[in-house]
Amino acid sequence: MPHLVKPAGMDTSLATIGTSAGLVAIAEVGDKTQLLSIMLAARFHKPWPIIVGVAVATLANHAVAAWAGAALSAWFAGQWFQIAVGLGFIATALWVLVPDKADDNQPAPHGGVFLTTAIAFFIAEIGDKTQVATVGLGAQFHDVAAVTIGTTLGMMIANVPAIFLGDRVLRAVPMAAVRVMAALVMAGLGAAMLWPAIR
Repeated sequence: MPHLVKPAGMDTSLATIGTSAGLVAIAEVGDKTQLLSIMLAARFHKPWPIIVGVAVATLANHAVAAWAGAALSAWFAGQWFQIAVGLGFIATALWVLVPDKADDNQPAPHGGVFLTTAIAFFIAEIGDKTQVATVGLGAQFHDVAAVTIGTTLGMMIANVPAIFLGDRVLRAVPMAAVRVMAALVMAGLGAAMLWPAIR
């Protein structure tokens, strides 16, 4: 079994949490899961169960994603895996530049607002760019707990204002600039992994 969480000091864990939170918060602005949050808020008009549902779904989804990234890194440590992860970050950076649209076919399970939000958000996050970024962060930092906490915090930073303020947030934020900023951060992480591997 791979050693998934390498010993790290508090400063290292806080840096991992901060990096993960910042990256995902930027990448989530205008993402389909943020649009889903806005749609759920407009439909139910109950922000707190939606916020809890988003938090629970993100914790579950990103814990698995961070674990998968760390596990893959532990099993396939070496130059070629480092190059693959670096290229993955750069590919995700390019993906971030493509605007998302809300999916009209999002699942609408029977149940309360919390359950509906948690299930819909968990499913919508599968294969999403923020989940892919979480896999990459897990592979880079090898700290499943810190990456999960950070990426979940980043999702909440981006989604809580959207849930309370609705599409006014998206209208006030220059989406193109946010996407470029997120792409640059991800590309920088990719380059940081590629450089030592190819040097």
